[in-house]
Amino acid sequence: MSVPLRELTAPADETGHAQPGPSLRPGAATALLDAYRSGTDRLLATPHRTLLAHGTAAETPHDARPLPERVRHLLDALRKAGKPAPLVVGALPFAPDAPPALAVPERVRWAPPLREDPLVVLPVPERETEGRWELREVPAAERYGQAVASAVARMRAGEFDKVVLARTLELTAPGEPDLPAMLRRLARRDPAGYTFAVPSGPGRTLVGASPELLVARRNGRLTANPLAGSAPRSGDLADDVRRASALLESPKDLHEHAVVVDAVREALAPYCSRLEAPRRPTLVRTAAMWHLSTTVTGELRDPSVTALELASALHPTPAVCGTPTRTAREVIAALEPFERGPYTGMVGWQDADGDGEWVVTIRCAEAEGSRLRLFAGAGVVAGSSPEAETAETAAKFRTFLDAVGAAL
Repeated sequence: MSVPLRELTAPADETGHAQPGPSLRPGAATALLDAYRSGTDRLLATPHRTLLAHGTAAETPHDARPLPERVRHLLDALRKAGKPAPLVVGALPFAPDAPPALAVPERVRWAPPLREDPLVVLPVPERETEGRWELREVPAAERYGQAVASAVARMRAGEFDKVVLARTLELTAPGEPDLPAMLRRLARRDPAGYTFAVPSGPGRTLVGASPELLVARRNGRLTANPLAGSAPRSGDLADDVRRASALLESPKDLHEHAVVVDAVREALAPYCSRLEAPRRPTLVRTAAMWHLSTTVTGELRDPSVTALELASALHPTPAVCGTPTRTAREVIAALEPFERGPYTGMVGWQDADGDGEWVVTIRCAEAEGSRLRLFAGAGVVAGSSPEAETAETAAKFRTFLDAVGAAL
């Protein structure tokens, strides 16, 4: 059969921000990657640009106002005060009432995308902590499977339609891990994806390589790229193709994907004079996973609507929470024995004109001292099996485990 396929890249109409420019100078993007320093810097590499932000000029306040309004007022005030091209960059948590980790940097450097930099294929240093990690599963695989079975039973009884259940791996090293080296390995493993490292709280850093764009806005146009429905990659080429083909024809995964796409269209429609999406998904691949993917594009009815307003209207999509949203949140709170924090939130940037990119925070870990907390989730529907969803989370852990030299 013919399988629609593309590498993990943003759609062609998601044009780049003005600062990076069209230059393909070798080493421009990898130089920013190599210059990243944990604790003070914020790095976001997307299929269209590489952004490295140094220092903190201002932090986004945490108060009762809607977050997009707080960000708009902060950036407007800085621009009126004479700061050229101010922007915010950072992470937002899964819980809507939790404090954001968004800041206006003192200085921003831009470069073309990593995927266009030929130096991205060069090897990185060996993993310093390989073989020396202590691992703890929270919850253990058996308990996670029981949670999936409980959710499936409730869905078959008609209580709700879908929930995304996650689990974590807590990794502890003899000393503090080398986050810049970890980031370089993640970026080189999937240079066409969304690689990030940003402070997520006092003494904590969020590091990851997400495959999923939540929404991007530029000059009154928007792009969203929901992913839902996944299958692990295989090292055997023939088997890998079979897995991709099976995913594209899987009734369970196609239904799960359609629910997410419908929710994205419904959330964005009030903001758009035009909104388009293909009738069937295509496939995208990362180093570890196959995903069903749909690109949604639109024209804003009101050009003053910002990227963060659109992202807030979308968050959380059924791809990271479930449906109905309120019920899915309640199920997550009851069945997940940990706080998600920044996991399944969003990470990205927005400038004073309202342009920006926001990425779904998956395939990530939160670093604090000598500990890494990895996250992975699976979309559970009435047709799910505990064994398959547990295996899917294990496969998703591979993105980060490979970067740190650990194995589940």
